[in-house]
Amino acid sequence: MDFYVFLGTVAATFFTLLSTIFYMIYGKFRVQETIITTSSSPPTSPQSSLSCNQKHDVFPSFHGADVRKAFLSHILKEFKRKGIDTFIDNNIERSKSIGPELIEAIRGSKIAVVLLSKDYASSSWCLNELVEIMKCRKMLDQTVMTIFYEVDPTDVKKQTGDFGKVFKKTCMGKTNKVIRKWIEALSEVATIAGEHSRNWDNEAAMIEKISTDISNKLNKFTPVRDFDGLVGMGAHMEKLELLLCLDSCEVRMIGIWGPPGIGKTTIVRFLYNQLSSSFELSIFMENIKTMHTILASSDDYSAKLILQRQFLSKILDHKDIEIPHLRVLQERLYNKKVLVVLDDVDQSVQLDALAKETRWFGPRSRILITTQDRKLLKAHRINNIYKVDLPNSDDALQIFCMYAFGQKTPYDGFYKLAREVTSLVGELPLGLRVVGSYFREMSKQEWKKEISRLSARLDGKIESILKFSYDALCDEDKDLFLHIACFFNHGSIEALEDFLGKTFLDIAQRLHVLAEKSLISINSSYVKMHDSLVQLGREIVRKQSVREPGQRQFIVDVRDIFQVLADDTAGGRSVIGIDLYLYQNDDVLNISEKAFEGMSNLQFLRFRDFGNREIVCLPHSLTYLSQKLRLLHWDYFPMTCFPSKFNPEFLVELNMRWSKLEKLWEEIQPLRNLKRMILSNSRNLKELPDLSSATNLEVLTLNGCSSLVELPFSIGYAINLQRINLSFCSNLVELPSSIGNATNLKELHLTYCSSLMELPSSIGNCTNLKMLDLSLCSNLIKLPSSIRNAIKLEAFILAGCESLKELPSFIGKATNLMILDLRHLPCLVELPSFIGNLHKLTKLSLRGCKKLQVLPTNINLEFLDELDLTDCILLKTFPAISTNIKRLYLRGTQIEEVSSSLRSWPRLQNLQMVYSENLSEFSHVLERITVLELRDINIREMTPWLNRITRLRRLKLSGCGKLVSLPQLPDSLTILDADNCGSLERLGCSFNNPNIRHLDFTNCLKLDKEARDLIIQATARNYSILPSREVHEYITNRAIGNSLTVKLNQRALPTSMRFKACIVLADKGDHEASNEGRMEVCLTIMERQNDFITSTCVSKNHSFRDFLTEHLYTFEVLVDVEVTSDELVFDFKLNSEKWEIGECGVLELKNHVQTFSEIDSWDNY
Repeated sequence: MDFYVFLGTVAATFFTLLSTIFYMIYGKFRVQETIITTSSSPPTSPQSSLSCNQKHDVFPSFHGADVRKAFLSHILKEFKRKGIDTFIDNNIERSKSIGPELIEAIRGSKIAVVLLSKDYASSSWCLNELVEIMKCRKMLDQTVMTIFYEVDPTDVKKQTGDFGKVFKKTCMGKTNKVIRKWIEALSEVATIAGEHSRNWDNEAAMIEKISTDISNKLNKFTPVRDFDGLVGMGAHMEKLELLLCLDSCEVRMIGIWGPPGIGKTTIVRFLYNQLSSSFELSIFMENIKTMHTILASSDDYSAKLILQRQFLSKILDHKDIEIPHLRVLQERLYNKKVLVVLDDVDQSVQLDALAKETRWFGPRSRILITTQDRKLLKAHRINNIYKVDLPNSDDALQIFCMYAFGQKTPYDGFYKLAREVTSLVGELPLGLRVVGSYFREMSKQEWKKEISRLSARLDGKIESILKFSYDALCDEDKDLFLHIACFFNHGSIEALEDFLGKTFLDIAQRLHVLAEKSLISINSSYVKMHDSLVQLGREIVRKQSVREPGQRQFIVDVRDIFQVLADDTAGGRSVIGIDLYLYQNDDVLNISEKAFEGMSNLQFLRFRDFGNREIVCLPHSLTYLSQKLRLLHWDYFPMTCFPSKFNPEFLVELNMRWSKLEKLWEEIQPLRNLKRMILSNSRNLKELPDLSSATNLEVLTLNGCSSLVELPFSIGYAINLQRINLSFCSNLVELPSSIGNATNLKELHLTYCSSLMELPSSIGNCTNLKMLDLSLCSNLIKLPSSIRNAIKLEAFILAGCESLKELPSFIGKATNLMILDLRHLPCLVELPSFIGNLHKLTKLSLRGCKKLQVLPTNINLEFLDELDLTDCILLKTFPAISTNIKRLYLRGTQIEEVSSSLRSWPRLQNLQMVYSENLSEFSHVLERITVLELRDINIREMTPWLNRITRLRRLKLSGCGKLVSLPQLPDSLTILDADNCGSLERLGCSFNNPNIRHLDFTNCLKLDKEARDLIIQATARNYSILPSREVHEYITNRAIGNSLTVKLNQRALPTSMRFKACIVLADKGDHEASNEGRMEVCLTIMERQNDFITSTCVSKNHSFRDFLTEHLYTFEVLVDVEVTSDELVFDFKLNSEKWEIGECGVLELKNHVQTFSEIDSWDNY
């Protein structure tokens, strides 16, 4: 009998092992399958490797005696309320080992929640559950969440304290193998970031947070059904797959072209949904034409900055990102595999700002651009263009049926009727959707009646098709449609409720009606109306009063607004909204002093201007603004104070960016409806009004108000404040203590409040604070101890707080921190060990901490993605504080040896460090280095393994005085800095990468002729510098002085031309070069015909680091305008009168395929 028991045990063990192997193989297979099939089916999440037979959302592991009656019952109740299906083990008999039913339950749950309590380790059942859960996490990518209930994670990890004592008792009599498994499971689970009950004053709030997090995670498990029912998408994808060429390493731009309403946006949304998970970063920029329009002038630098800031903020998930110049976008993304969708582009300047060249993005990136204008794509040298054709008649019928019947085929008896409607409507998808929604749920008799009306009304144009559905709305829904078409398109539902909630009863229901009829769509809580429907709505409003625009409900046309506001009497009581968008207008708008007096019902006034221009003029100020205004948005408002009779009682939003306001009004005003006050960059603003009635204020934005010295004490009455931005308020001396009343405050931005010396202790009352930005508060000495109460902090930024005496210890208790920025802190000598408590930390920046010598050891920041130690000049060692780092920056440190542990860092993508001979031992590391720095190193020749660093983008060799030659360099190289390598003679390399950006050989005076020839002939997009007393003979057009003329081949002038330009400086001898700062060269290219200058083609600035004689500066320039004359004049100018250009030269570059244009700003980096 014992023998058979033995056989049974062996068999059970064998099948358990076999099951484990199966799950391992199955898990890996599913992950590989996901990657392989990404191009043909929606991407699956990592959890797709779990068993398909998932029966439960959540498996809870807990010790019942500790938590079942109180905490557990409350959390299970909340799970049930949120529709989270939880496994309950009430009917399972507990024993020392867990049976197959429980194992199946664990493996059949999407998420395992481990509730670690004081006596959790007293149960071998719980510990065995935990072992199985950790096994599923490792093998099946199961999501595991932790809750530390009255127990310290460190005690769990190290089995210490009361938790450890209980665990030791449970281990008594157990085998070493079992104990080892338990210890490994406890050590692992303790490193998973979770909620800690001791960090919460309110247990109910903690339960709400946990259940919401679980609900959000479960949403990611849900198969995407947004695109179910789409018709003809397979054919589109098949054709686009050839253009996308996803296997190619190149960066590809693909244009998707077609008329409005044909489905371009739907196609790219489908593509984005399928592909985004396969890219490192992704972004969908929606409706650029309407939401991100900027000045048509390509020289409008500030407008491009705004567009790039919006782009980077979204793709990097970084609110309020500051970018000082246009080069930041490519600097952040040139080594990233990104998916970019630019939807509905209508200006070339938009493409110039966001995707000027493919080299801005990393290998395998894909940029998708939708537009109605094919010429725009061609002008941008985009040759991969997909034309979206109208669907065939069968597909058109299916599209119509999806909206009329909710399925791709008609109901029985409706086939002929459906065919008749589609033949009347045509094949444009937008029209089919709108009319299909109109016929939904009608009887057959109603269909026949409406088809008669439809055939009588339609003239074959899309406008008449759409108007048919509009006319069927009730009066109130028609009114809401016009509000959205003329003013609130792309607005959030929250904003619409704020502005229109008192005008329309149950606005949410009315929005639902419009969405049901396909007249709007609602995505991510934003309302969107198609351009064709917007045009319909605006045309309806225009016809309210064709000849007198001042008698319409809304005025949105620029010419009409100019006409009405220049006249004292043109505007009437009918006007409720004026929307002036100054994006393609350079005329000055002269507003009459009494222009608004007749508009007593005006509720919405918006003057938007992103062009940094002041083209709205008030010759005689203003005497009146409507008392009914709910939205007042006026960029560059020219008055110093509002009209004395202005009453803002009904204002919901006041937005006065770049205004000349010194104060808002004289008397205390009622502000009970005000939710958002935005006064950004109002540099003359000296004081805020009394806010004692602003009890509903949620957002206060004052960044750039550099004359503001203090906030009013009455801000304490604004108890619902959630976001305050005081960045760049450089004269702000203090915050009032009443700010502590804003207990709902989530974000506080104080960047560059350089006069601020301390925060009030009441800041500790803001316990919901998630973001605290104190960067560049250079006079801030210390932080109040009360700030330790801000335990929900997720981002804490202290960069540049140079007067701060010590790092506050409360940081160790902010266990929800994900971003900690400590750049340029002189006080930081040793990073405290409490940093190890920040288990959720994803980004830690210590750049420029020049006194930092030691990092803590024996900590594991499991979720740390990025660690920046650049220019920590005293740092000599780097402990392995995380094995999951993606980006590690070690340049400018004394760290020369790479730990062998880096071999096992699977996620490392970007490593920047100084040169070290032992790098050759770690092939894994070589594959990930993107920036390598060799500064002042005494070597004569570079190591040959340098060419094995296949992803190297930048090589910095500054001051290597003994270096004689360079070997072949990786083809991936785009930047080479070899300045002050005084012994350098030979270059054994070729610069093959067509995307090389700059080559710097400043003061490399021993370079031989062959090396100099190689440098001058290389394609360096930004610039190159090399020693030379004259323009190189390779440059065919040369001249003494700062100007020359180039003769063109008149017979075959191309649509664009690229030139290499160069100069040699002449020193006047009355100054030191080092005192001059950066050198700016302005190159102007002009057409000349018969000795007369006829037009200017290009005028661009180029920046170099130093003024140097006996050096040749080269840069490239694109002429992408039509040239009609056969001569171009090149004129060079410097930004210093103490220097002059001794010689200049120009060479036309032939056979360039890729569009090129100069980078707008060349800051040294």
